[in-house]
Amino acid sequence: MGFSKDFLWGGATAANQCEGGFEQGGRGLANVDVIPIGSDRRSIITGKKKMYNFEEGYYYPAKEAIDMYHHFKEDIALFGEMGFKTYRLSIAWSRIFPKGDELEPNEEGLKFYEDLFKECHKYGIEPLVTITHFDCPMHLIEQYGGWRNRELIGFYKRLCRVLFTRYKGLVKYWLTFNEINMILHAPFLGAGICFEEGENEEQVKYQAAHHELVASAEATKIAHEIDPENKVGCMLAAASYYPYSCRPEDVWEAKKKDRGNYFFIDVQSKGAYPAYALKELARNNISIDMMPEDIEILKNHTVDFISFSYYASRVAAAEDSNVEKTAGNLFPTIKNPYLQASQWGWQIDPLGLRITMNDLYDRYQKPLFIVENGLGAIDIPDESGYVEDDYRIEYLSAHIQAMKDAVDEDGVDILGYTSWGCIDLVSAGTGEMKKRYGFIYVDRENYGEGTLKRTKKKSFNWYKKVIETNGEDLSNQ
Repeated sequence: MGFSKDFLWGGATAANQCEGGFEQGGRGLANVDVIPIGSDRRSIITGKKKMYNFEEGYYYPAKEAIDMYHHFKEDIALFGEMGFKTYRLSIAWSRIFPKGDELEPNEEGLKFYEDLFKECHKYGIEPLVTITHFDCPMHLIEQYGGWRNRELIGFYKRLCRVLFTRYKGLVKYWLTFNEINMILHAPFLGAGICFEEGENEEQVKYQAAHHELVASAEATKIAHEIDPENKVGCMLAAASYYPYSCRPEDVWEAKKKDRGNYFFIDVQSKGAYPAYALKELARNNISIDMMPEDIEILKNHTVDFISFSYYASRVAAAEDSNVEKTAGNLFPTIKNPYLQASQWGWQIDPLGLRITMNDLYDRYQKPLFIVENGLGAIDIPDESGYVEDDYRIEYLSAHIQAMKDAVDEDGVDILGYTSWGCIDLVSAGTGEMKKRYGFIYVDRENYGEGTLKRTKKKSFNWYKKVIETNGEDLSNQ
């Protein structure tokens, strides 16, 4: 059976991790620009430490990243050579509206993405565009408090209307917010939120989440009005939780943790706050300030498909103070003794992808789209820049096979697969360059050293063959 003939194979990046050009083309400052590499990164990402501008003594990797702003033609040509059917990228909001609250967009920014999309189409590549991949103009954070402020819904709607109008016919696949559930774990990164001393942080996070959920539904409405061909998806940082043991308390804890993530997608896909979420919010004295029209917009403008990232499964226990923890995507989890881990401690679990796909498809009955999956690893190039990354091929091959099993054996409907960081880029979690995901090596180090030269890794030709055979040949030959 295998994948459909129009299955969308490709790769994924985010503007703030690859674009650079932070003050070129009229672009304004954004939250993602002012997050440095180093020990303070986590406290800034989580909104505990305020950093609203560049400060002495820090290195800010997003300023230049891998300078795709000037290299996109070269990079897209390489994606075309691999045979990409789609390329997932994101818009830098402050490139379109430098401050975020202007009435008119920045033409230079609009033209940049228009040229980029046209370059994709030259190679038969369908753009898959994330409207907001953690980007928020700094002006909206300083003047309005980020997504805690309802006014951001209006600014976001203006952005969406401009994008859907300008790129009609160039882009038909859209994602509203990247990993929307990360607002709970990285609120400055996910929603431009910094906390004031003594305020109820959970209240602030869930109110901001409500604003993003309403904005997402508004975007879906506008997209379908401007072009009925548009397909709009939500995006979840996914991974099913395993109970640490078969103790009923551990099983219940895993269910609760899953629900904590599904809550966002339940709203975006089913159109209403689920009963369990309303009960949980009430238990925690969280009161969402909701307008009557919010109920209608959420109900009537649900997403067309469910997209998600998957890197590793997670483990939950009712009592987790005495169990070993390991790293995960922006937050830690309990270590699973049955799994190997990456160099960054992320647990490698291909079957977990199949389990997660089944959980999501059973729950929503909408097409899925895997828009992030990959292995962050230290690559050691030879003198010509070539990397023999068999470990990456092994990881991706096992996960693509699991995806295939979910389709062939379980009947899951899936639109496509874009591996994360198809070209080396800056890590969102750590700010490092040495944590590499790509099929293409970029000569760039953690603190900006290097020539930015692009070199194909061994995995480049492997993935090209995977796409050519529509996922039938996964061998490392």
